[in-house]
Amino acid sequence: MREILHIQGGQCGNQIGSNFWEVVCDEQDLQLERVTVYYNKASNGRSVPRAVLMDLEPGTMDAVRSGPYGQMFRPNNFVFGQSRAGNNWAKGHYIE
Repeated sequence: MREILHIQGGQCGNQIGSNFWEVVCDEQDLQLERVTVYYNKASNGRSVPRAVLMDLEPGTMDAVRSGPYGQMFRPNNFVFGQSRAGNNWAKGHYIE
């Protein structure tokens, strides 16, 4: 069976990614034999998304964590900085 690593980047990517995980969680019960495509099994038996969530600032990550499915991610799935690009890609890329 194939495995997929889901990568979410920036505010837009993380908002779309949150919706993606909601859909995957809703469909998980329909295809239990394929659950390992998107999830790893934790030592406690819980399914943990195979995902990396990135952003330049922690605000988006906080929104994902506090969302309805935020607790299913491991803390080390979140990669973020402390600077803000103000929704300006060039500032985040060249200055910060």
